[in-house]
Amino acid sequence: MFTCMTSSPEETVHLAELVGQKIREGTVLCLEGDLGAGKTLFVQSLAHTLGVEGEVTSPTFNLMNVYEGICRIYHFDLYRLETEEELEDIGFYEYTEEPEGIVVIEWPDKFPESLPEDYVKISIERTGETENSRRFMFSSAGEKNQEFIKELETFVHTSH
Repeated sequence: MFTCMTSSPEETVHLAELVGQKIREGTVLCLEGDLGAGKTLFVQSLAHTLGVEGEVTSPTFNLMNVYEGICRIYHFDLYRLETEEELEDIGFYEYTEEPEGIVVIEWPDKFPESLPEDYVKISIERTGETENSRRFMFSSAGEKNQEFIKELETFVHTSH
């Protein structure tokens, strides 16, 4: 686990770009944070770093967006879902169990028991120091991404 601080939207964009440079296909990335914490900005920057052209939006009403870039990105927003059955209805498990491309999940904390065994979690908190100050906490669930988290920590801290 490691923590990184940003003090502006531009720094958040840069952090997401760094993650995008290191992320591997097959990764499930879970983004936790309050409304307005910067989850969508993070995903937009990550997607553009991975070659996605055009608009990247939070799939709040669609529940899932698919973006084409260097690899396919499946972007879920679980905010509006009420039950685990709805996850099945949108094919959530088909995309997260053996992911092709990269899967990004906003609001994963709504259904923690439905997440795959291995994923990278990024928790975003407002620090209160300034309006745009954020704390990003990176961690890994399962064994698969342990080495990735270590590599990412070294890369982020030398590049950020």
